[in-house]
Amino acid sequence: MPPRIKLFIAVLARPDVDKNYVATLLAEVFGSTDYQGSPHPFDVTSYYEEEMGTNLSRYILAFRGPHYADILVGAKLGCIELEKGSAIDGRRTINLDVGYLDHNKIVLASTKEAGQKLYQDAGVYGDFIARYGHGKYNPFEWSFPDFKDGRYDSDFATLRKMFLKESHE
Repeated sequence: MPPRIKLFIAVLARPDVDKNYVATLLAEVFGSTDYQGSPHPFDVTSYYEEEMGTNLSRYILAFRGPHYADILVGAKLGCIELEKGSAIDGRRTINLDVGYLDHNKIVLASTKEAGQKLYQDAGVYGDFIARYGHGKYNPFEWSFPDFKDGRYDSDFATLRKMFLKESHE
């Protein structure tokens, strides 16, 4: 049996996107949410501005388990379809970075190959972005800048506590 994990999605959204709408949309696919973090300005790159506009924010949304690590590929493919379905005039209004954490790591799903990413299936890679140690998840040099600067540390600390509690129930 694959290991248990805490499933989350880092939601990047335009300012006009309702967080409750996104939570409801994602809950239809992944089950009920049990955590929604505060939005943080997405100010580390202009990569998404041409498609999604400016004043973007990102927040962490997590789902009640149990979930298992083998969900990653299907979850990424599902998120891609949800992004397309929420697009307006072919432009995404949300970008959904699905991932999971367990007691010692954070992994994101990716469709882009890179040296640290491990191929899973169906064009999806597992991107190992942080390892737990010294009381927090520590990012690597390849991790997204906003995951490296600490803005989600309290979110991931809360999710780790939730995961540890869930995994002992």
